[in-house]
Amino acid sequence: MHCPACDSTNTYVADTIKDASGSIRRRRECKACGRRFSTIERIIDNTPLVVKRGGRREPFNRDKILGGLRVSCAKRPVSAEDIERLGELIESQVMALNKGEISARWIGDRVLAGLRELDEVAYIRYAIVYLNLKDLESVKGEIEKLLGER
Repeated sequence: MHCPACDSTNTYVADTIKDASGSIRRRRECKACGRRFSTIERIIDNTPLVVKRGGRREPFNRDKILGGLRVSCAKRPVSAEDIERLGELIESQVMALNKGEISARWIGDRVLAGLRELDEVAYIRYAIVYLNLKDLESVKGEIEKLLGER
């Protein structure tokens, strides 16, 4: 493992933690410069293809989900750990299906459901784009639907 500060390969593992999603987090320290950093190891499965609305297919990308979650949760009281946890949950649900292809709609619905539990404002932000809410009336309808579920 290369140190991100000095690029030395003289590092050692100070601590190892395995989380619920199967990822392994290692706390490392560089013997050359003393910097501490963390790495995350995940098993790489054969990832399914995501079938987009127009029929285009692309490989499943967890980082794309995390990017959408971060944008939706920007300036909201949602921790980075909560965003990461939701991303891991959705990824594990996708992998558990064990299918070669999965619809983008299925993934987006899981993201919406997770955001609904995590932060209602982030949910509305994501829903505006994902559900293609074009005007204030449709946004108002989604907010009323959300308030009615309380």
